[in-house]
Amino acid sequence: MKSTLLFTALLVLGCAFSAFGAETKKPNILIFLCDDTGWGEFGFQGAKDIPTPNIDSIAKNGIRFTQGYVSGPYCSPTRAGLMTGRYQTRFGHEFNSAAAQDRGLSLAETTMPSRFKEIGYQTCAIGKWHLGIAPQFRPMARGFDEFYGTLANTPFLKPNQFVDSRISPEIQPPAGSDFYTTDAYAERAVDWLEKSKDRPWLLYVPFNAQHAPLEAPKKYMDRFPDISEEKRRTFSAMMSAMDDAVGRILGKVRDLKQEENTLIWFLSDNGGPTQSTTSRNGPLRGFKATTWEGGVRIPFCVQWKGRLPAGVTYENPVIQLDILPTSLAAAGVKADPAWKLDGIDILPHLTGENKGRPHETLYWRFGEQMAIRHGDLKLVKANLGGPTAGLYDLSADIGESKDLAASMPDKVTELKALWDKWNAEQAPASAPKEPGQARKKNGQGKKKANRQQQ
Repeated sequence: MKSTLLFTALLVLGCAFSAFGAETKKPNILIFLCDDTGWGEFGFQGAKDIPTPNIDSIAKNGIRFTQGYVSGPYCSPTRAGLMTGRYQTRFGHEFNSAAAQDRGLSLAETTMPSRFKEIGYQTCAIGKWHLGIAPQFRPMARGFDEFYGTLANTPFLKPNQFVDSRISPEIQPPAGSDFYTTDAYAERAVDWLEKSKDRPWLLYVPFNAQHAPLEAPKKYMDRFPDISEEKRRTFSAMMSAMDDAVGRILGKVRDLKQEENTLIWFLSDNGGPTQSTTSRNGPLRGFKATTWEGGVRIPFCVQWKGRLPAGVTYENPVIQLDILPTSLAAAGVKADPAWKLDGIDILPHLTGENKGRPHETLYWRFGEQMAIRHGDLKLVKANLGGPTAGLYDLSADIGESKDLAASMPDKVTELKALWDKWNAEQAPASAPKEPGQARKKNGQGKKKANRQQQ
């Protein structure tokens, strides 16, 4: 009965979306990206201990992806893929951008805001950029009309690498002694939405929550008096602050009577670094900086009232690379094959017009780690997983606990050949080898990481 109702809802909405093609009003695009947030942290993912009603409302009013992925298990690579719609390994952006003047999102790549500016959109980024610090890599040089936030990961209370493009394109400390990034981002977003209400807009809000260092004002800490472990309490306070910020921004969209004309995305940039922040990836194996599911399968949902079904789940694999072509399609622009995007327009899949899988195959490369998902089978060689790749059936084993490689050698050969062909098309990494450094920075030495993957 449930499947029948879902099919009927998708069919009706599919017809409605087909009719939308004849309309001319371009939808607004709102993208929330949270940082280092595990698979099991939000209410819409089944969590009970940290209320996130505003974030959950996006899934409630839209679609929750049960198999939503990012193209990298680390902060900057995921952002590079999101901003281009292409596997970041195609242009060498495999690890986090260094502070060097020549390190950042390749200047040969066309970014999401640039594509939207070409069709008349106002564009704004508010939050953590992490795609280059030098002036030529900053948001204002990559298609955003306005930027308010940090160029890299920084503390929440006294951020460095901070830029407010309304004041200056240069780095300078934010004003105010009680500054907190998450609150400030919501305030600026609300202000920008008011100023931008008369033309279609693209607003990208990449929070630095829930990344370390864990910091939260007392007003948020006071919401969790019963959590005795200080690290988890601070993490919870940060999550609550982020939910408030999302609520303020969504509330402004509603106040402007733009909700039904706004396509809203919410996702995390990678899995959580469990030990350093208490983030929870279970029942997935692995964590940030690994190609296990716990590193690349993330909380992910989308809302477009009246255009997409509400309160349903979508079971086929999707990836953050799809956000750019899907958002452009919503605006009436079909991706040009010359752009060589790896993401696709998934709107027909979400409305029921196309009942096939958006992606038969997904790929990952992160240093010496690799993974390929082909159908429901995943071949993965990840940190701490041993020298050989394991094979897992994700339809029955999302925890990647039952290695089928020995019993299915032909499939191992098939998937490895597919990955090798894809890998030959990728560029060499343009940053220093970083996976080991990343684990050290996150407090995840080898012994500790071994415990986490269980």
